[in-house]
Amino acid sequence: MFQIRIHGRGGQGVVTGAEMLSIAAFLEGRHAQAFPSFGSERTGAPVVAFCRLDDKEIRLREPIVEPDAVIIQDPTLLGQVDVLGGLSPDGYILINSQHSLAELGLQDAADVLRPERIVLVSATELALKHVGRAVPNVPLLGAFAAASGLITLDSVCAAIRDKFSGKVAEGNIAAATEAYHHAAGKVSHA
Repeated sequence: MFQIRIHGRGGQGVVTGAEMLSIAAFLEGRHAQAFPSFGSERTGAPVVAFCRLDDKEIRLREPIVEPDAVIIQDPTLLGQVDVLGGLSPDGYILINSQHSLAELGLQDAADVLRPERIVLVSATELALKHVGRAVPNVPLLGAFAAASGLITLDSVCAAIRDKFSGKVAEGNIAAATEAYHHAAGKVSHA
């Protein structure tokens, strides 16, 4: 089983991102589960969503405390929430940021984790460019597809079309595709 924890803030599409990730996996014939965890349901409040992917039925229903991947939609959470808690040294980190790991205060993590599995992508800028809204979830899904190799970009695009239509879908597909190409080649699937 592969477990993903997504950290962000209300209004950034954290829950929708987890749902689309599970749809993409389902479209590839996997079992998938996505669910949120949040206290205050207001815009800007910290939100966590979870997604599990497996080749067999998933019976677990509890929050993910030992993720295989962490997606951080809002880097301001780095100093407020233990977003890397439970992540193994072989885990993946995707961060919505144009800053370096040192600038983000994550140099110690970079020394412990596999550097090719740490992906920084300016997801908010990609979303603004292609969709016109500062919602980083979809570009990060594209980057996750490239980083992990667990789902394909085609499945991410199909999941986007399942959730959105028209110009919104096409803009999100363009953002996910650009993030995918940005992340490709920066990671190892070994």
